[in-house]
Amino acid sequence: MFENWTREFYKESEYPVLLRQKKLMELSKPFKGLKILDNTPIFRNTLLKYECLIASGAELFIAVSPSLPHDEKIVGILEQVGIPLVQIEKSNASFDIVLDCAGLCRKFTPKIGTVELTRSGVENYENAPFPVFVADSGEIKKIETSFGTGDGYFRAMEKFGYSSFLGSKILIFGFGKVGSGIVHYALQKKAFVTVVADFSDGFPEKENENMQFIHFKNYPEISCAIKNADFIVSATGKKNALAVDELELALKETHAVLANMGVEDEYGAQVSDSRVLFNKKPLNFSLEEPTQMKFMDATMALHNALGKILLDSKELSLGINPLPLQLEEEILEITRKYGNVF
Repeated sequence: MFENWTREFYKESEYPVLLRQKKLMELSKPFKGLKILDNTPIFRNTLLKYECLIASGAELFIAVSPSLPHDEKIVGILEQVGIPLVQIEKSNASFDIVLDCAGLCRKFTPKIGTVELTRSGVENYENAPFPVFVADSGEIKKIETSFGTGDGYFRAMEKFGYSSFLGSKILIFGFGKVGSGIVHYALQKKAFVTVVADFSDGFPEKENENMQFIHFKNYPEISCAIKNADFIVSATGKKNALAVDELELALKETHAVLANMGVEDEYGAQVSDSRVLFNKKPLNFSLEEPTQMKFMDATMALHNALGKILLDSKELSLGINPLPLQLEEEILEITRKYGNVF
């Protein structure tokens, strides 16, 4: 349905897993007659994910919410081709399978189960009365969240006019998948990097000499780093993570360029929306393609494929189930062999 359009933007080497998945789904039609609600953030590269679900025989519905960034132009394309859009907050529809993101579709009770895309949605499904998989609980999501999001931060910074980081001081809050990805690219760009996180178990080994760590409760040292930073980026995954009284003065006085890479506002009310690039929304979502296709391919394919596992398996528990390791390895093998990520 979208092939002619997406081929203008993507080479097959950027989405080898989805390409293979579509071909298999066209043959087997595993979701034929099933109603599937997909809540993946709607951007250009998401169309390739939808292609697989349409090929599977599913009756596809696309979730839309003001709580999740999306590209209005792509939403318009979906409307043009007649794919039903579901306003999450207003809908009481029923579905067989829900492919969710950030737990925004938790109000729905699917007949078969849900696949949650992100770690931020986990707590919404721990006691669900139906089987759930979390795509973010394995290795594949690291490709998107570390490499893809880290790359997205710097592409977005360039869009806002910041292209040179040589010798600059970058202060990063959070050292999970997103934070570590930003660190990786920052060091490649020859910046001096300071990471603030919970290092209660000890500081990790430094990637190189341009890197230092601060424990997240060491407020005097953090305040000093804030005042001296050229760029500050929050990537803790926690709402109001920087809204700490001991840091308020430093954040007011800093001349650093502030950015948020979390789904929610991590700076809190003490820092105005206008003080943070893109009004505190995740900075990479200011781009037409927040995460490049090559980094999204395996994650999107896994999200779809876990829906099929929900359908096929008869021994799943209610609530969250462990990720099938064999499925992950199969997807990673295709990425290694035919993709251009590694």
